[in-house]
Amino acid sequence: MADIVQQRLEERIPALEQLERVGLFTNKEVKSMLKRSTALEYKLHRTVQSKDDFITYIQYEINVLELIKKRRARVGYHFKREEIEYPIIHRINHVFRRATTKWQEDVQLWLSHVAFNKKWGTKTQLSKVLSSMLAIHPDKPALWIMAAKCEMEDRNSSESARHLFLRALRFHPENKKLYQEYFRMELMHAEKLRKQQQELEQAKIDVGEYNFSPEILSGKLAEVVYRDAAQKIKGAEFILSLLQIAAIFDFTKELQDTILQELQSQYVDDCMMWDFMAKRELDAAGAPELQSAKGRASDTDRREERCCVVYEEAFKSLNTEAMWTCYVTFCLERYKRKTNVSELKEKRKERLLRVLQSAHDAKLLQESFYKNWVQVLLSSGDTVSAAQIAITATQCFSQSVEMWSFSLQTLVQLESAEAGHLFQEALKHVNPKESLPLWQLQADWCMTSQRPEDTETFFQKGLRSLVPAVSSAMKEKYLEWSYKTGGYKRARKTFTSLHEHRPFTKAFFMMMIEIEKEQETPKMSNLRDYYERALREFGSSDENLWMDYIKEELGRHGNPENCGKLHWRAVKTLEGESVERFTTQYTLLQTGHM
Repeated sequence: MADIVQQRLEERIPALEQLERVGLFTNKEVKSMLKRSTALEYKLHRTVQSKDDFITYIQYEINVLELIKKRRARVGYHFKREEIEYPIIHRINHVFRRATTKWQEDVQLWLSHVAFNKKWGTKTQLSKVLSSMLAIHPDKPALWIMAAKCEMEDRNSSESARHLFLRALRFHPENKKLYQEYFRMELMHAEKLRKQQQELEQAKIDVGEYNFSPEILSGKLAEVVYRDAAQKIKGAEFILSLLQIAAIFDFTKELQDTILQELQSQYVDDCMMWDFMAKRELDAAGAPELQSAKGRASDTDRREERCCVVYEEAFKSLNTEAMWTCYVTFCLERYKRKTNVSELKEKRKERLLRVLQSAHDAKLLQESFYKNWVQVLLSSGDTVSAAQIAITATQCFSQSVEMWSFSLQTLVQLESAEAGHLFQEALKHVNPKESLPLWQLQADWCMTSQRPEDTETFFQKGLRSLVPAVSSAMKEKYLEWSYKTGGYKRARKTFTSLHEHRPFTKAFFMMMIEIEKEQETPKMSNLRDYYERALREFGSSDENLWMDYIKEELGRHGNPENCGKLHWRAVKTLEGESVERFTTQYTLLQTGHM
């Protein structure tokens, strides 16, 4: 091992001598670099090799390169790169190769090697690294795309990029992203050739027998890619993605027309195609530039109506929920667009409400759109219709907790007489395990707007629930309501009636503790009882509960002598990391830092 390290160090000496000779580094710096390099070389040649040692070595050499670059810029010396930088770059590539050979599965290591060669302009080496990486990881389409882009952009080789895409498609014949990037690459290649031809023509340079192929210049190679992709991958969404790529280039009108025609003929049963065709009407050529706001608004309204005509046409052959979703989404987006013209805003609202009603009548309106429907009606002041739609939505989605919650909130907000009946209906239809939001919503409603006896009946029902989350939450709400309506005595009576009926939440006990502390003369005996009951339930895992109890004893009504006993009990009771956290907090409290 020592012989190999010595050989590597001797190979460095000419470059180090040049660095000192040309004044980029001092003698002291050169010696320091040699010492550091020796340590790093020995680590690379140990019997048990570590990936981190290779990365550290590579990073050190890159830092040296960066430092040389800065020194050159500072002193203005730009010679002898072959004798100084090239050996270092060669050495880094050699270490990278060793690392990627040993840890072939580490994609990040490969990518770091690629990034290094891209930055330092070693194009030939870059191509070799990419080839080796793809031989090891042919199953990753993203690496093929990256390699092709490197060939196209860094090595300016469209031919190599094309070969890489073709090889990639043998491994991944139905990968959408590969086809999209291959299609884009061919169009970029055609655009580059068109620019070259234009520059040559402007300069009036005779290129002899070399002629630019009209087929390539017009994007025929990209069309070949498109046709192959369209055969392998079905779906209007994918074809539309290729059309959007083609639209970026200004010479692809013929290609775009071809894609559009095939899209319309082959995907009549795909809502994505109809959605795209409808929205195209917004960009269609319309009236000349209008000066007044009302004129522009009128033109916008006509365009939107043409979009609706296309959507309506779609329903003759494709009356599905997905198609209605596209239509409603379009109308909703247009409705949300800001405009200062009230007539346009009103027309958009009427159009949206009409489409929502039509989708509902067809029983193909998505759940989320009922919320939008109600919100639009509320914003326009039509509370009667809003309440009716909220009720209708619960009938359409009777098992949806979200739908019931939204509708009931709306009815409560509108003070509808139907709210009480619907609360009962909601609990009958939804899964009891998911019903907690409805119980909480009804509890708030009862506490604010119902008779005390009805509220009492509701809470008693909630306390008997077989769902632990519901009964626990109702205990908290019941205690809160008792205190608000009957004061301290009633709250204590409620607590006493419940404190043996599990399950509990910590908040239930903490609420009673706060109620006790709000009194003019809180009783410490009561507080101790509440804390002890809380600790019986949560003392093994909640260190904060113990700390709160200790602070209470240190307070005005407590007995500081009890703190030592509480500390001893806490350490014995708490489990796992809770013990360490408690000890830390207790120490901070004792030293006055809490």
